Amino acid sequence: MRTPGVVHHGTRRRRAAYRRALWSGAEVLVTVGVVLLLLVVHQLWWTNREARHGAERKVQALEREWGARDRGSADPGASAGPGADGGGSGAGKADGTRAAGRKDGSGSGGGSGQERPRWSQAYAVLLVPRLSLRVPVAEGVGKADVLNKGYVGHYKGTQQPGQAGNFALAGHRNTHGEPFRYLPRLRRGDTITVETKAAVYTYTVDRTLPQTSSRDVGVIRPVPRSTVRPSYGYSVPGYYITLTTCTPEYTSRYRMAVWGKLTSVRPR
Repeated sequence: MRTPGVVHHGTRRRRAAYRRALWSGAEVLVTVGVVLLLLVVHQLWWTNREARHGAERKVQALEREWGARDRGSADPGASAGPGADGGGSGAGKADGTRAAGRKDGSGSGGGSGQERPRWSQAYAVLLVPRLSLRVPVAEGVGKADVLNKGYVGHYKGTQQPGQAGNFALAGHRNTHGEPFRYLPRLRRGDTITVETKAAVYTYTVDRTLPQTSSRDVGVIRPVPRSTVRPSYGYSVPGYYITLTTCTPEYTSRYRMAVWGKLTSVRPR
């Protein structure tokens, strides 16, 4: 038969062990919570802050470079561009766009004024007044060297600004500058401007595809049309721009696309 003193002493030891276990568990949970909180802050705040500042510095650097070039040029150029509807195959439209293409090397007829951008090189600026957006456009859609810098990426193999076909771009919806976070706010008739060192191209928003598969390559084809939702897109050649991003927010399950048509070209 156990004595009361021995029973009391063993109970105290067990209670002390329970308290130590609970305290250690609580410390672990608090530590994990703090780490997760720091990760969330880093992902949702710090990456945005750093990417936005870096993107803005790149925009300013490009504008300084182009400004120096403009000051050294004796010929300011003249306005030219496609018709107001931005599509079709009218002679005036094609001639105006090819003229700009010859100057910057991105037109459908080639050109010797500017070499094709290198992979991950920032070479243009995208401006969307509705979204108060001004970001660099870089070649490629790699995360580490383009998108995570807060840049908008140009899909390799699609056309360049002002070129007949589809100038297709991608950008983050959330984190890393999230340039396309408010892409769903764009409406038909809104303007999208792409500035390069040779010309300023203005597109007008025409259609929106709210949601499609992340593998829907039809949205960035020369004549963009969804392969998943064929009622969205175009059926005739033209001068298009496509902006793509993930949807819904904070996921990468689906994609959305905004399409526009080229409405004016202004050589620098």
